[in-house]
Formats: sequence, structure tokens, C-alpha cells
Amino acid sequence: MAADRAEQALVEQWRDILARHARTQCELDRVLHGHGLCASDFEVLDLLAEAGAADGGCAYRVQEISDRVHLSQSALSRLIGRLEKDGLVRRAMCPEDRRGVRVALTAKGRALHGDVRPVQRAVLARMLDGTD
Repeated sequence: MAADRAEQALVEQWRDILARHARTQCELDRVLHGHGLCASDFEVLDLLAEAGAADGGCAYRVQEISDRVHLSQSALSRLIGRLEKDGLVRRAMCPEDRRGVRVALTAKGRALHGDVRPVQRAVLARMLDGTD
């Protein structure tokens, strides 16, 4: 009986995590939409901004981004294509491996990230403070 209660508590904890993630993801998508982004778009911009390539250099290989965000390779490729079309990122061949592609923020992407970062962080603070 104790094992059943422990198992049920574990399942409830898991479902709470999933529900919190879903609520947070929906809220991020809602507030970021006004800036022309979705939560996944922002995650890629944020990752590239954290890489700190102040000179605009190619910060991450696509595969490295894929390892850090929760998207399939094809979904990530489409997302990067949209960001590139909007002038927020640029792609370049890897000088050390011509089969690879690196992605970096453009000046426009860096500016948008700077504008939107406080909005995204405020949503995270509100949604993940443990009181909802």
C-alpha cells in the first residue's frame, strides 16, 4: 500500500511538472507573439546571445543548438530559416568543417533579444515562482 502511494505521488509530481511547463510555454508564446516571436524562437536567440559573440561571429553549429533546445533537427532548421528570413540570425559555413553550418545573431537579432529578454524573464519569474 505504501508503494502504491509513493508511486501515485511520483506520478502526480510528474503531471504537475508537465502542467507547469505547458502553462509557462503558453504564456511565453502569448507575450512573445507581440514581438513577432514564439518561445522556441526566443530560446534560440537567447542561446546565441549567451554565446557572447560580440563581434557577430558564428557562435554555434546547428547541431550544438539542437543539443541545447528541445526541437527536432528539421524543426530547428525551419526555425533558423524563419529567423534568418526575418534578419535576426545569419548562417555561415564552418571554417573548420565545411559540412557544418554555424549560426549567429545579427545586429537586429541582438537588439530584439535585448528588448524581449526582460519580458521573457518576467514571465519565467511569475510562472515558476512556485505559487501558481
